[in-house]
Amino acid sequence: MRQAQPRPKPPFHPYLVLGVALVLPGLGQVLNNQANRGLLFLFTMIALGYVTYHLSTPEISLVGRYAGGLFIYALSLMDAYKWARIRWVIFHHPAATASSAAKAQASAEMPAATEKGHPQS
Repeated sequence: MRQAQPRPKPPFHPYLVLGVALVLPGLGQVLNNQANRGLLFLFTMIALGYVTYHLSTPEISLVGRYAGGLFIYALSLMDAYKWARIRWVIFHHPAATASSAAKAQASAEMPAATEKGHPQS
């Protein structure tokens, strides 16, 4: 007898991942099962924030002093949301992603046409 395989655990909603990433940098990637990527973003954010803080002068604003870290923080937010959205769409619409992949494969297998629309021989 064949046992039914359990359905995989659904990914977190992209807005939830974005909200967590807003509060705790790098944790959005952890929720997307990309822990190494989250640690990389976190440590890069801290390192660039430290470097820009020490390279700026005292009259620079607080945002300017930590500009490197804030830039990486913004990139990590976009990255966490983007991958959460991709995982969400793949999980909830497997037939749509499979059919689009099949269409792409079929179009790649079709013979190439010349400029006038005649098939090459």
